[in-house]
Amino acid sequence: MGTKLLIVDDDGNICDLLRLYFENEGYEVKTAKDGVEGLSYFKMYEPDLVLLDIMLPKKDGWAVCREIRESSSKPVIMITAKGDVFDKVLGLELGADDFVVKPFDMKELSARVKAVLRRYASHDNQADDEVIKFDNIEISRQKYELKLKGKKVDIPPKELDLLYFLASNFNRVFTRDQLLDKVWGFDYLGDSRTVDVHVKRLREKLEGVSDKWTLKTVWGVGYKFELLQ
Repeated sequence: MGTKLLIVDDDGNICDLLRLYFENEGYEVKTAKDGVEGLSYFKMYEPDLVLLDIMLPKKDGWAVCREIRESSSKPVIMITAKGDVFDKVLGLELGADDFVVKPFDMKELSARVKAVLRRYASHDNQADDEVIKFDNIEISRQKYELKLKGKKVDIPPKELDLLYFLASNFNRVFTRDQLLDKVWGFDYLGDSRTVDVHVKRLREKLEGVSDKWTLKTVWGVGYKFELLQ
């Protein structure tokens, strides 16, 4: 069976265009016309990637993305007529993997779909024992699982990706742009506020866990996972 795509958009013409294009590229494609139908198809169809419009009837794309992220780390690319930086930041904070603005070039969209699928596959195929451990913290990228003091903690996929990347490169400083490139994995158009938001949420989870490491701000540069002497 081919790679399965779910397209959620209330514009029938766009759905038909995307379905025909990606079917010609060898994908299996299912389309949904509103957010409620999109979530239902996501559960039944189990797609490998979702192309998700924001302005949807019944339940908007923000809500759909949020509900998908509550149970799955499958890739989501948000598609919208809005090019506002706020929309991009919000989409990324909710766990979207990429953001494409209408009108879009089909070849570029196809390239982004393939790139996101490659990144997801590289995460999904990691060995079960790919776990980072420090004092009172255990991070499994394969299982998308965080344990603090031996207890599992709920964490969105992008927060875990960011924490895993910083911890696997401990004591090394990364700029916000570098983190966007390494963790989100595409050319981000706009500011880097989403990195700050994710770091803030991580710090709330990690507060008081250990005095042997810290998620540190290097002023004027960026962030690092620092091991303390």
